[in-house]
Amino acid sequence: MKTSETGKFGEEKVCEYLTRQGYRIVQRNFRIKGGEIDIIAEDGFYIVFVEVKTRRSDSMVTGFEAVTKRKKGLLIRAAAEYCIRHPNELQPRFDTAQVIADNGVILRIDYIENAFDTTGYNIIF
Repeated sequence: MKTSETGKFGEEKVCEYLTRQGYRIVQRNFRIKGGEIDIIAEDGFYIVFVEVKTRRSDSMVTGFEAVTKRKKGLLIRAAAEYCIRHPNELQPRFDTAQVIADNGVILRIDYIENAFDTTGYNIIF
C-alpha cells in the first residue's frame, strides 16, 4: 500500500471509529494553503479537528510523535480558517488519532481527545 493510500485507509477507519462513538463527521481533508485537517467532526458542544497518523507496528516514530509543534501550528491555522468560513457556536477541540496497521489490517486505534490547544501559537491571517 502506498503512503497516501495508507493515510486514507487510516482516516477512513478513524471516521468509522468516531461514528461508532457518536460523533458526526462534518468534513474530511479540509485544505488551505499550507495546511490540511484530516477529519472535522461534531461531538456535543465541540467542533473537533482530528489529525490522523497511520503507522506500521514496527515504525520508529509513533503517530503522536509525528504531530510536531510546526504541524500543530498548521492545524490550528487551518481550523481558524475553517471556523471563519463555517461559523458555528461550538467550542473547537484538537484531537489526535494514531492508527497502527500492518498489511491492511488495523491492529489498534489510539485516540487522544484534546491532544493540544492553541496556547503559544500566534495565528495571523
